[in-house]
Amino acid sequence: MTDHAHPRYIDLSHEIVDGMTTHPGIPGPTISTFLSYEDSKASYAPGTTFAIGRIDLVANTGTYIDTPAHRFEGRGDTADLALAAVVDLPGLVVDCREMAMADDRAIGPEAFDGVDVGGRAVLVRTGWDRHWGTPEYLVGHPFLTGPAAERLLGAGAVAIGVDTLNVDSLDDPSRPAHTAILGAGLPLIEHMTNLGALPAEGFRFFAVPPRIRGMATLPVRAFAIVD
Repeated sequence: MTDHAHPRYIDLSHEIVDGMTTHPGIPGPTISTFLSYEDSKASYAPGTTFAIGRIDLVANTGTYIDTPAHRFEGRGDTADLALAAVVDLPGLVVDCREMAMADDRAIGPEAFDGVDVGGRAVLVRTGWDRHWGTPEYLVGHPFLTGPAAERLLGAGAVAIGVDTLNVDSLDDPSRPAHTAILGAGLPLIEHMTNLGALPAEGFRFFAVPPRIRGMATLPVRAFAIVD
């Protein structure tokens, strides 16, 4: 029986740590101290100290969201992102692990045959997150084909998330899935994790970035609430 009084909160984000690698060619973040507890003693009353951290990172770090501006110049960025597009969305997990294990790693439109994605955030489970933090994560990853992305859009998906390195194959410079999804104005969340902890449906999805003008992508704390 569902216990609506005691929902479960499922974290779907990778931890960001100093020097980590998210994607080939993207430098890892540098996390440091701007103000230490010790140094703050000079500014406050005895026994009162504070710490302020500092981080230098490329926006495509950890689990992050792509907005249309990531692919299309002049389109909306994270400062334009409506909360309704990334908050309290009905969610759906589509288990594509079998396709993800095929030689070409391609997830085609047939993965969504008979699946009602309309009005839902569709989270594509490939299982690739098991390689996170290893060299294996960075090569030969599963991806959505262009027709698969078009299928999701045509069926009314409102957001798309993947637990793999990239929604597209790095071997295809045209990036058809990015082009379709972001061209339609949908938020795209990449490098998710822990999708196996979710039921196929019956949860609400959240993935909110900071509101920063000029940033087309940013890390998010993606999570789900399961009633």
